[in-house]
Amino acid sequence: MNAVDLFLYKSDFELRSFRASYHHSLVIQMEAIPSLKLNLLHCGALTVGPEWQFNGVVSPFCRLYFIQDGEAYVWHNQQKYTLKPGNLYLIPSYSISRYHCDNTLSQYYLHFLEETETGLSIFDYAAFEYELPALPLDEYLFERLLLLNPERTLANIDPKAYDNQSDLLSFNAPKPDQWAGAGLETQGIMLQLVSRFIQKTKSASPVRQQGFIQFRTVLSYIHTHLSKKITVEQLAALQHLHVDYFSRQFQALLGIRPIDYIINKRLERAQLLMATTSLSLQSIAEQVGIADIYYFSRLFKRRYGLPPGTYRKQSGRV
Repeated sequence: MNAVDLFLYKSDFELRSFRASYHHSLVIQMEAIPSLKLNLLHCGALTVGPEWQFNGVVSPFCRLYFIQDGEAYVWHNQQKYTLKPGNLYLIPSYSISRYHCDNTLSQYYLHFLEETETGLSIFDYAAFEYELPALPLDEYLFERLLLLNPERTLANIDPKAYDNQSDLLSFNAPKPDQWAGAGLETQGIMLQLVSRFIQKTKSASPVRQQGFIQFRTVLSYIHTHLSKKITVEQLAALQHLHVDYFSRQFQALLGIRPIDYIINKRLERAQLLMATTSLSLQSIAEQVGIADIYYFSRLFKRRYGLPPGTYRKQSGRV
């Protein structure tokens, strides 16, 4: 019996039990993450071989794999993961990762951007697992994603190449012939899959959580004004605090100075624009609030180890 039949013919008792427990888990896990939206980039199924060897991959989107057969390895967040059949794997955005396959690996894959109303990452709000056993209905969920989104498969297996393929330019553009409910169902399936990786008994750092709560207005302001000049004085005024006290509190709770946080977010936005638009580097620099292209290049190289022009070329864009 295939996965679809298994899902459709499950006993009423099993299905009701799964729905009840999973809905309870989903509500608990997602209620602390404000207005989470996941934007689909790619989904599909493929088999790779020894050519699947890539180092130093850093992408502005997340990856989720469901392994069907074979074996391979992924390194990220200072840990090695053996990709095994029957398991799900999550790779966060902006993490330095490495991929290695000796023989063959068959997988379903899902790539997505994640947004919250504050502009923070979901990985700031909660602690995540990165490897989980799949559930019986997961093959059905992936097959449903592929059916709803048939034009989202990859033409190139190189993670560095598809970081910047032109199909990213229209990831959020509505398809004229797409059923109106397809986007909503796609969003629901992705939320089901991603929410399962959130650790039920462990949250993100309590101190950082306090910081996100205390400075929620400030963080939201930063993320919605990255194209403009932002000063620490402006941010302190939003909190009705003295500049020095505000800066100390911000660093104590979030572990980074306000000005460094702003720069980091500008550079992350720049990397995202390189992946999802064909804008010139000068235009990107201006859109992230660093109009001086030379200063932008120095900051980018300091953060990513490459000047932005080289980064873009090595990522597959001519």
